[in-house]
Amino acid sequence: MDSLLHEVMNTIMAEFSDLPNGAEVTRVVLRLGIAAMLGGLLGYEREFRGKAAGMRTHMLVALGAAMFVLVPIQAGLTDAEISRVVQGVIAGVGFLCAGTIIKHGHDGEVHGLTTAAGLWMTAAIGVAAGLGRESTAILSAILAYAILHIVPKLAHQYHQAQEGSKQDTEGQ
Repeated sequence: MDSLLHEVMNTIMAEFSDLPNGAEVTRVVLRLGIAAMLGGLLGYEREFRGKAAGMRTHMLVALGAAMFVLVPIQAGLTDAEISRVVQGVIAGVGFLCAGTIIKHGHDGEVHGLTTAAGLWMTAAIGVAAGLGRESTAILSAILAYAILHIVPKLAHQYHQAQEGSKQDTEGQ
């Protein structure tokens, strides 16, 4: 009876599930989990700075991008077909990002470019994770986090040093 139940369960999993075995379940869970966590890392940084697109937005963008490439891989699409899917993801996320860019007033001051670029990068990280390029996704997320978190501090220090030297020159 136990072997019959086991056989029935295996048949059900093979016939009605896109995750027919433990290896495939593990692969999907890891790829989607990595995409969501890396998106969350970048989103946390943006949320910490009070930006509109925060942790949940970045997690969803990364997870969605990973899903858009993972499902076609599972379906057995060719590399050329997956390439077209990736092109669609890039264009779609670009449209989403365009909505985050705002031009203010007559002076033409533009806001949201970094948010848009961050969302675009988050989608790329999700695509990498979905394609099984987890190390590349992790390295890219670390570099993006450094750009978002460390570079502004370095730029601020540089500008303060420039102001200090300018005041020293004017005082002479």
